[in-house]
This record gives sequence, structure tokens and C-alpha cells, in this order.
Amino acid sequence: QVQLVESGGGLVQPGGSLTLSCAASGSIFRANAMGWYRQTPGKPRELVAFITSGGNTNYADSVKGRFTISRDNTKNLAFLQMKSLKPEDTAVYYCNALRTWGGLALGSWGQGTQVTVSS
Repeated sequence: QVQLVESGGGLVQPGGSLTLSCAASGSIFRANAMGWYRQTPGKPRELVAFITSGGNTNYADSVKGRFTISRDNTKNLAFLQMKSLKPEDTAVYYCNALRTWGGLALGSWGQGTQVTVSS
């Protein structure tokens, strides 16, 4: 079972940048893709970025060109670099392991990290 801890969220002005980090435990991290998700109150959790174990990436249309996902397989870390942030990016962000875009999350959900985009 993958244990996950997200960090790096905060308050940022529109147009600003943040980089989120995800620390994962368990060997399953290296063997699977990683995804970053976000959730706002009353809405389902949304997958916004995905990276395979080999480094191939995919993004939701809403963040394409602004967010970049990466991973460090030697340290079991995943990252989400967010630029040109918009108020609609405000959400709690989570990471998890998964096998395919839109597939089931493999680990227990962490606490997430709050991102608030506001002037």
C-alpha cells in the first residue's frame, strides 16, 4: 500500500507560481504512474496531471501548458510545478499512484495540500 504526503500549497496571487511535492512510501511508487488530483467542495476529485514510471506525461485540458508534472524515482518523490495560476485552480491537491490515466488510485489518500489563488 502506498502512503502519500503532499506539501507545498499556499496562497498565491493570480498569475503566480507554486510547486507541490508528493512523498510516497512503498516500492509500488517506482512500478506505477503517479497522478496529481484536485478537489473543490461539492465536486469529485479530478485528475489533472499524470506521469508514467518512464516519464511520459498527460494533462487535463484545464491545466495543459501551465502545469508540469515530474518525478524522482530514486527518492520516491513526485512534483507538480504550477505557473500562470488562476482563481479556478483553487483546490486541495492530492497525489496518488495509478496505472493508467483515469484508472483507479492505488494508495490511501493523504491529507492533500491547499492551493488558494486569490488577490
